Amino acid sequence: MQTSLQPAGPARPSAAEANEAIRLLVETWADGEWPSEAYEFLLEEWAAASRAEMAAAQ
Repeated sequence: MQTSLQPAGPARPSAAEANEAIRLLVETWADGEWPSEAYEFLLEEWAAASRAEMAAAQ
């Protein structure tokens, strides 16, 4: 019997999904303290997804 590996956590978003999340964060940000941790996290997700999509396209 063969088993397949299950991901340890939720799948990463696509580059387009991460980009949309960044856009939503920027558009809905109200005056106050900029959510830098959330922004940096989303940028990392976008970068990882972009690299993966470029590698898959080659």
